[in-house]
Formats: sequence, C-alpha cells, structure tokens
Amino acid sequence: MNKINSIAIIDDDPITTFGLKKLLSFTSEDNISIEDYINGKEAIDNFSEKAEKNLPLPEVIFLDINMPIMDGWEFLKAFLRLPTTQKIRINIVTSSIDPYDQTQFEFYSQTTKHKITFNQKPITRVKIESITKVA
Repeated sequence: MNKINSIAIIDDDPITTFGLKKLLSFTSEDNISIEDYINGKEAIDNFSEKAEKNLPLPEVIFLDINMPIMDGWEFLKAFLRLPTTQKIRINIVTSSIDPYDQTQFEFYSQTTKHKITFNQKPITRVKIESITKVA
C-alpha cells in the first residue's frame, strides 16, 4: 500500500475540521501533513500554485459542499482542470440530503480519474480508516 504524505480538509466549519483532524490523528502516521482551508477558493488557489510548480498535491482531500466564497462543487470543477497526473482520493463530507448533491457526486465520480466518495456527516473513526487511503 502506498504511504500518504499529505491530507487536505476543505471545510468552513471549525468543529468539523477539528473532529476530522482528531480522527486522523488516531488512524494515520505522525509525519502526515494535514492542511486545512475554510473555503474552496483558498484551497484551489494553493493547489493551482502547487500544480504550476509541479509540486505534489495532497493524496487525500476531505471536501465540504456548502461553503461561502467557493462551494465544494465549484472547487471540484476547478480542481479537475488542474494539470496533474496524480490520482487523488476526494472524500465529499456533507450533511446535505439534497438529491442535487447526489446527482453532482455521481456525475463527477464518473467523469474523472480521481477516486471520489460521498460521505454523510458525522464521520466515524471506522469510516475514516476506510476512506483515508491512496486512490
């Protein structure tokens, strides 16, 4: 199995971000870099800069859908245009029950090389272990 070096959490809720970091601390190695972003714009700006410099992107991303400035779907659309050969595991983490979000997930998961999963909040320790793997 490939080793994970970095994880990104894109979520405007500090409690969710804290909880994910806590769960990740139980299930991952100490030397994993965990970056967090409060909206999709902040994350895509950072990832675009990395891609332009040919730097590696996080192997695993936890992505909230409902955020200000740039929501998860807008982020995902921009992310999929980045020039990278990496295959990323993108875990959508949401409390949404809107059928539109499920439809969007199905569309994006079928039109990309990346591994995308759709997960309801809250995320449990057992679930975090299964969705924190290299794509």
